[in-house]
Amino acid sequence: MAVKSFQGPRAKKTTIKAPNLLVRDIMCQNLIVFHPQQSIHEVMQKFVKYRISGGPVVNEAGKLMGVISEADCMKEISDSRYFNMPILDKSVQNFMTKTVDTIDASKSIFEAASLFHKSSRRRYPVLEKGKLVGQLSRKDVVLAALNLKSNTWRS
Repeated sequence: MAVKSFQGPRAKKTTIKAPNLLVRDIMCQNLIVFHPQQSIHEVMQKFVKYRISGGPVVNEAGKLMGVISEADCMKEISDSRYFNMPILDKSVQNFMTKTVDTIDASKSIFEAASLFHKSSRRRYPVLEKGKLVGQLSRKDVVLAALNLKSNTWRS
């Protein structure tokens, strides 16, 4: 009698769907924020104290008004040197960048990666319903990608 090969029923292939990681899942939420009325001198002190190069400027309601960076502070420093005057207590609102590119908290990390790829920005303020809720950096996206398992990249 011939031996017949027997195979049981084949297991159904299960595809593991990539987790829908969103910007809100990986963003930094503990931000150092500044206010339009703060002095440039105070801002520079915080840059040094917290080892940061910039931060969002928000009003009392938490709405994003702009961004202040070390580059913005260079204007005040160069002006004070040129006019041979000490760094004055001018307010942030005079030097901050008012038009800010942002990203929505509901975007996926893949959309965020694409946005970073297309621009020279290193970080974006994250908004949810028009209110600042965090900040997303390139490093946040890279770390999230490393934490994804290789088999979850396929849809």
